[in-house]
Amino acid sequence: MKEKDLDRWVERYRKAWESNDPAHIAALWTEDAAWYRRPDEPPVLGRDAIVAAWLDVADGPGETDFEYQVLGFGDGVGFVRGWTTYLTNPPAEFSNLWVIRLDRDRAHEFTEWWMEKPL
Repeated sequence: MKEKDLDRWVERYRKAWESNDPAHIAALWTEDAAWYRRPDEPPVLGRDAIVAAWLDVADGPGETDFEYQVLGFGDGVGFVRGWTTYLTNPPAEFSNLWVIRLDRDRAHEFTEWWMEKPL
């Protein structure tokens, strides 16, 4: 994996986040992917289950602003620090840490942990 591969995946993730198009979401994952959404919950397993779980908690288009920094990558694993701002009323801000295991251009395993910043 190269940094550009990770950047492309994050940009595709952001496109899916904004569109909530099932095809965009599905294109991010391998068929047998695992999505770890919280440290205290089991992962969502399989592409179809991930798409369904994503749509259950989908944000509205234009509802968020997202910036990120690649912290490291290698051996098929990338680490990303993100900052999410919800442009809602009231607004909310989150710090994100992502661990992404890519199989070619799709995530085989994705861990995302987020913490809300006090306003």
